[in-house]
Amino acid sequence: MYGSIDVAKAAVRLAITGSRQSEEQLIGTLMEKRIHGAAVDIGGDVVNSIHLIIERAVIASRRHGVTRENHVQDGAVAGAAREALMQVIQKATGLNGGGKIAVCRHKEHLSVCVFMSIGLMHLNDVVIGLGHRSLPSD
Repeated sequence: MYGSIDVAKAAVRLAITGSRQSEEQLIGTLMEKRIHGAAVDIGGDVVNSIHLIIERAVIASRRHGVTRENHVQDGAVAGAAREALMQVIQKATGLNGGGKIAVCRHKEHLSVCVFMSIGLMHLNDVVIGLGHRSLPSD
């Protein structure tokens, strides 16, 4: 059985994958460990896109079977995604960003990781944020 730290590590690894192929491969590897994962690309004006980024995390989580469509599970993903975004927002205010948001779950442990490059022109910084929530096991 895996704990919250293992699920958080899985979310970080998934968020930093460099290609769709490596992302899908890692999701398959995680499934063998019974850790469900989903990831989706994000980008744009970070502060003005917070609601869209959270929505993308919820939808990706549903699509990949990490969570089911109900208010408790949607709320857990949204809350963890918002927490992760708040960790990167200080550096992102007024700037554009691009990267990935990943959601991983094993039983009651759910983690969301945001990994982004933010900046102006070629002057970029790299940020990472991580959020965790507990859910009743399915």
